[in-house]
Amino acid sequence: MNKKIYLFIRTFTAMLAVSASVILLLCALTAYFTPSRLSVTKQGNEFSFPLSVRYDRDTAIYAAFDSSGNVCEKSNAKIMLFDSVPVKDVNVNVTERKNVILGGMPFGIRIYTDGLVVSGTSNVGNKNPSSDAGISAGDIILSVNGENLDTNEQLLNVVEKSKGDPLEVKAVHDGKEYLAKITPVFDESVKKYRIGLMVRDSCAGIGTMTFIDPENNSFAGLGHGICDTASGSLMPLEKGDIVNAEITSVSKSICGNPGALTGTFSDTSPTGTITANSQLGIYGTLCTNDFPKNTVPVAFKQEVKRGNAQILTTVDNEPPKFYDISIEDISYNNNSPKNMIIRITDKNLLEKTGGIVQGMSGSPIIQNNMLVGAVTHVFVNDTTEGYGVFAENMIDFNSTIIQNKLSLSA
Repeated sequence: MNKKIYLFIRTFTAMLAVSASVILLLCALTAYFTPSRLSVTKQGNEFSFPLSVRYDRDTAIYAAFDSSGNVCEKSNAKIMLFDSVPVKDVNVNVTERKNVILGGMPFGIRIYTDGLVVSGTSNVGNKNPSSDAGISAGDIILSVNGENLDTNEQLLNVVEKSKGDPLEVKAVHDGKEYLAKITPVFDESVKKYRIGLMVRDSCAGIGTMTFIDPENNSFAGLGHGICDTASGSLMPLEKGDIVNAEITSVSKSICGNPGALTGTFSDTSPTGTITANSQLGIYGTLCTNDFPKNTVPVAFKQEVKRGNAQILTTVDNEPPKFYDISIEDISYNNNSPKNMIIRITDKNLLEKTGGIVQGMSGSPIIQNNMLVGAVTHVFVNDTTEGYGVFAENMIDFNSTIIQNKLSLSA
């Protein structure tokens, strides 16, 4: 009898240990795969079974619900597993669900930098004056001898006028300003003074519009920032605009070599101004409100699920079309433009493009009739796959820009 009791206790203990391990594993996975910050409507929509949210009532900071039973503007809460096991603490921000007009159409981009972006340095004869002065690729040249610079020509003129005298350069490296002294070297091959500095003052290209906010005529596109191709640094924006564009051809993506959309500016007259070039794309204001009026709701990040979805994009000289994709993986707490991994499954699109191509960045991702994100990058080794950014993150950034503009004008 004692042996049976012993075996029962042993078996029961083992089962408890296994159950506890499973629960701990589920909690760890849930904590990792759920956002730490939730945006919800006043009715408090968050998750579906087996996850739920339990609000911390009557905290010292703020109450969870108002007198009408709606979630307060800001609340503390816990994500619960099976409505009984607390998994993680979250901050809840109550907001109105945004409705926007889907993009998917190509547009031309022209930006001019705030300062000069250093693409690299080179030798002048047997010397490298800029590198010797501590300047490196990705730095931003603000001024030389106190003169603010906006174009390559201005820099060339200042260097030539120096006649070899040292130049005091104000620059930015990793967000911090510094001063450097560069001594120009006379280049015998061109009979001019040079400092061996390669810089960019502007860029132009074609991308895809993600959404238009009809409330304020603002727009967002690309889903990632415009960077200097040589240094990889984000181009600091002084001014910029967008123009109409049309796709003329497409080179297909193959493994190891992403393709690209080729297009032209169909009109050089600006259709909007660019106000921000950020890691989450480019943002600005349209010059007209002559756009479709049909809107779709924007999904909160916790509403984005693995599984079937669509992208809206343009790969020929026709209106944007929907193509099937699959959302393969999601990173809810990643603030970069790499929140989800998507895979192209549409046979027609694969036949036309081979997968994701350059120029497709910004194409809206739609799931359950909501805007959930935008295409941002292609995987070089598998061009049928790439990254996407949450639409909620883009909406939040756009709202911040609008609020800052209102504050400055007040």
